[in-house]
Amino acid sequence: MLYRGRIIGKLEEGRSVTSVAAEFGIAHSIVSRLWRQFQTTGTAIRGFSSGRPRGTTPADDRYIVLQARRNRRQTAG
Repeated sequence: MLYRGRIIGKLEEGRSVTSVAAEFGIAHSIVSRLWRQFQTTGTAIRGFSSGRPRGTTPADDRYIVLQARRNRRQTAG
């Protein structure tokens, strides 16, 4: 979200969550969640999730590319 800082600023000025959501054209729940996160953590930066673990190591990736270049006509199967 591009406006996190501006949204937090308006909320700190005393504006209501509903009016800020209407001004930015986003859902009330998004502004409310962002405000709650800011009050809890003190920051509006998006958290990062670990996601799915990689299936190959960087060394495996290099080997796969090397093999693909050596055997250009070989299929994946």
